[in-house]
Amino acid sequence: MAKVAWIGLGVMGYPMAGHILKRGGHDLVVFNRSAAKASAWVAEYGAGRTAATPAEAARDADIVFACVGNDDDLRSVTIGKDGAFETQRAGTIFVDNTTASAEVARELAAAASAKGVGFLDAPVSGGQAGAQNGQLTVMVGGDQATFDRAKPVIDHYAKMVNLIGPTGAGQLTKMMNQICIAGLVQGLAEAIHFGQKAGLDIPAVMDTISKGAAQSWQMENRWKSMVDGKFDFGFAVDWMRKDLSICLDEARANGASLPVTAIVDQFYSDVQKMGGNRWDTSSLVARLDPSAKRKT
Repeated sequence: MAKVAWIGLGVMGYPMAGHILKRGGHDLVVFNRSAAKASAWVAEYGAGRTAATPAEAARDADIVFACVGNDDDLRSVTIGKDGAFETQRAGTIFVDNTTASAEVARELAAAASAKGVGFLDAPVSGGQAGAQNGQLTVMVGGDQATFDRAKPVIDHYAKMVNLIGPTGAGQLTKMMNQICIAGLVQGLAEAIHFGQKAGLDIPAVMDTISKGAAQSWQMENRWKSMVDGKFDFGFAVDWMRKDLSICLDEARANGASLPVTAIVDQFYSDVQKMGGNRWDTSSLVARLDPSAKRKT
């Protein structure tokens, strides 16, 4: 049983920390910027305790996990005032589940290494449902020895955990994941829009083509809600735009050409202008037919 600190109890982090407690039986301390959220987590799970700062949470921990919003949030809870790195001991591990840049992963890995702390960038995929069910895919950057020590704890909230390469490789893999999703959702949105305009029986079409080469997770899990105009679950447009911005910044740095990703990013900007900031990413279909009835 490890002593674990968890920093960030948002839509993803809240259930992920819960799985570490319930499935692993680890000694857990949690920190959240909203102290009420941390207290609610302890009350719901009937165990663990809260910390007033990331530094307090990390003080006695063997492994510290973070799942926060962006690069700046991540710097704040690690190298900022009262950050985890102020108190984290040599020989311990910091696992970052935030979707962030590869640049900040390398920066924080260097800061951790200076203190003798192992660092893994370990962004996740699977959305809110995957977090709640403990069925996330975790893509990891770091060294093998640190990964081997942390994996048994990561396994509590994951269905797949894989070490991709050195520091930053986890974040780069997550960028590939988001690039794939952006193109898939736009293609699915256009297909549904086309079928509706052609007067086809969309359920019959989807039942058919989902058994062929067009099949995807997005098709299986989102086509019906897209047709129904329901966008009140899943990964929010605001967060997808944050992720695509990271992808496009990295592409400018490494010379990659991402024309489709850049276009879809602008399409998500259109959705935001429609008031869809918190709609899930399948709402791309809404911009193709703004007059359609929505049930968000």
